Amino acid sequence: MGAAGTAAADPTKPASNEDGKYYDANGAPTYNVGPDGKVDWYTFSGYRRYHSECTVCHGPDGAGSTYAPALVDSLKHLNYEQFTAVVVQGRKDVNTANQKVMPTFGTNRNVMCYLDDIYVYLRARSDGALARVRPENHEDKPQSAKDAETACMGN
Repeated sequence: MGAAGTAAADPTKPASNEDGKYYDANGAPTYNVGPDGKVDWYTFSGYRRYHSECTVCHGPDGAGSTYAPALVDSLKHLNYEQFTAVVVQGRKDVNTANQKVMPTFGTNRNVMCYLDDIYVYLRARSDGALARVRPENHEDKPQSAKDAETACMGN
């Protein structure tokens, strides 16, 4: 029970929804996986975008590789703002023991236009809400997602 005598919110459940885009109690983007396994559009889009831009270094389904860390583990410690900062600005950890370099993706529209999608997909993987497979069923793409994509990609 919370301090006010109410049960604490389940952090794996969305607190709000705006036209098919889900948010947690802190206002960070999150996923929605129904009891039948159906995912929201943004989580499905994140799966697709992750596998087109991120998998080459971070491995299938965010599980990591010998080249880059498992993002499903990283998201257990990184919040939305920290994740975004690393993707936009990059990160370097180069010393005698490490040669880790995350390049900046701040100008890559294929990443930046879908950054929230990639985040919610990895968050669902990190929380164990999605297995290491392509989501079988998803919600339809909302018009707001179509409009945002057109505006961001310049189409």
